[in-house]
Amino acid sequence: QVQLVESGGGLVQAGGSLRLSCAASGRTFSSYAMGWFRQAPGKQRMFVTAVSRAGGSTYYADSVKGRFTISRDNAKNTVYLQMNSLEPEDTAVYRCAAASSFPATVPSMYNSWGQGTQVTVSS
Repeated sequence: QVQLVESGGGLVQAGGSLRLSCAASGRTFSSYAMGWFRQAPGKQRMFVTAVSRAGGSTYYADSVKGRFTISRDNAKNTVYLQMNSLEPEDTAVYRCAAASSFPATVPSMYNSWGQGTQVTVSS
């Protein structure tokens, strides 16, 4: 099982940008599709985006399409989430996760999870 650690969260004004990173342990990182989920207070955990093993394919939730970009650098065992044009509705704890298939859009399809990083967008 791969271990995942997120970083890069913080407080940003509406319209601003943040870049999240998810660092993975081990040498099996490239064998996993990777995804990002978010969970706002009182809400269910929701799919944000996913990227295939080699990074050649991506998939986005409609709510973030055109604003967020997922990418990965397998040489660095890291997946990224570039978030632009942030809105207060994007406020949530963001978690990265590893899956055996792509695209995986529900939490049950993922095998490993990071602890999360808080993103807060002020109006």
